[in-house]
Amino acid sequence: MGDEVTNKKNLSVRKQLQDWFSGEHGALLLKEERKKLALKLYALFGYHILQIGNIGSTDFLDDSKISHKLIARLVLGEQAGQRSGFCCDCSNLPVASDSIDVVVLPHVLEFETNPHQVLRESERVLIGEGHVVILGFNPWSFWGLWRLLLAWREKPPWHGHYIELTRIKDWLKLLDFEVIKIERFYFRPPIRSLNLLKKLEFIEKLGHFCWPWFGGVYLLVAKKRVVPLTPIKLQWRARRQMIATGVAGTTTGMAPPENQQTSD
Repeated sequence: MGDEVTNKKNLSVRKQLQDWFSGEHGALLLKEERKKLALKLYALFGYHILQIGNIGSTDFLDDSKISHKLIARLVLGEQAGQRSGFCCDCSNLPVASDSIDVVVLPHVLEFETNPHQVLRESERVLIGEGHVVILGFNPWSFWGLWRLLLAWREKPPWHGHYIELTRIKDWLKLLDFEVIKIERFYFRPPIRSLNLLKKLEFIEKLGHFCWPWFGGVYLLVAKKRVVPLTPIKLQWRARRQMIATGVAGTTTGMAPPENQQTSD
């Protein structure tokens, strides 16, 4: 019963977020996110790429070189564009283990009840040396400040639990991921006036030089590490030498006495 209530809550939150990104302010942010993500996905290779959840009217996979593109829809009726897709719970993916080359998580973790389980599932389906790409709202930014002031209204995108990058990195480390790239961007405050937001576009370049840590959104790329097994080499050469010299008569490695007398 508890899981059912949690799932319904997650679906409701995702639907509200989908609607917000389809609006004017969400679309403006989405445009910047697509630019940043396109550069990262273009450099990643493989056979299968999976995007978990969708925001806005299109997906993020257009600029990926990977041919087989999949969308895991988190809300029934959510559009997958021209991609192959399926509807599922992102904490329990119906995907075979070690089968996906790249997993993309666009604003999934901060709007899920159990974000660590989502990362665990992403690690499970990724092949060794596969990549996870995460988009999230930065709590140490104007967006994080607005969330503190407006979270009580329970409206998107302020009703999410913005997760610090330090915590994300700790979770990834526990799952044997290596963080290879972090970028913060979208330094404009989330004000209502769309015209003013467009006029403040110059803040983007200024923010990268003056306060790079406080971008409203972060993009993180991590690689699933594979720990090689180091075989233990047995000392066969030393044992052959012992046998050749007639020393290997006992398990202790001590030679038996040569002139042992037997007593009657």
